[in-house]
Amino acid sequence: TSVTSAKIQVNGVHLHYQQTGEGSHAVLLLPGMLGSGQTDFGPQLKSMNKQLFTVVAWDPRGYGQSIPPSRDFPPDFFERDAKDAVDLMQALKLKKFSLLGWSDGGITALIAAAKYPALIHKLVVWGANASVTQEDVRIYNGIRDVSKWSEKVKKPLEEMYGQEYFAKTCEAWVDGISRFAENPDGSICQELLPDIKCPTFIIHGEKDPLVPQAHAEYIHKHIKGSRLLLLPEGKHNLHLRFAADFNREVEDFLR
Repeated sequence: TSVTSAKIQVNGVHLHYQQTGEGSHAVLLLPGMLGSGQTDFGPQLKSMNKQLFTVVAWDPRGYGQSIPPSRDFPPDFFERDAKDAVDLMQALKLKKFSLLGWSDGGITALIAAAKYPALIHKLVVWGANASVTQEDVRIYNGIRDVSKWSEKVKKPLEEMYGQEYFAKTCEAWVDGISRFAENPDGSICQELLPDIKCPTFIIHGEKDPLVPQAHAEYIHKHIKGSRLLLLPEGKHNLHLRFAADFNREVEDFLR
């Protein structure tokens, strides 16, 4: 089946999304920093089981094709994204759904699952963290200057945003997420983890250079009954690099 692409008004902004499949189980894909459905989830939109699932990938406000508005990072930007994500699915008449969140999208998914338990069927997160340590701040500052990024990672984002918006938004993201380090224990959403009651699957690449493994272990420990899968060769983008294995693991969990 084809992938449809459209915009819908949610909470005063026009959110862009892609949708494919006609299965009874609705799934929302939540992208990472500066991400969009198109850049972050190609193999999932293409290959996830279209008979079992209705797959939606969204562009959070200020990212991808959900511009305007420009992206900003107030203290509650993850909560805002969580509300936008849930309200988008309601607007699409997909009442109950599962969440697949990568990186920042994983943080958003954790918050959504905790705050809107009646709507969330199952939860999968990878490359996510519930707090920000001083070590994390050091890692984030290492990616602040996008001119130092590899050509492969940089190119699709430059094409989507233009150089200036891309560079400026990345810097704003580093500042925005680093602020959480000032909270007690550097918490982003640690206190919400025990509120997550849906079946939860945490995947982590043991070679992830952006998110140390301790974050995945913390999330696993604080979500009752959750499952943790460590991929020895996985990096941050394990769902792209090992798409077939990733899709299979996730589909088995969602069934």
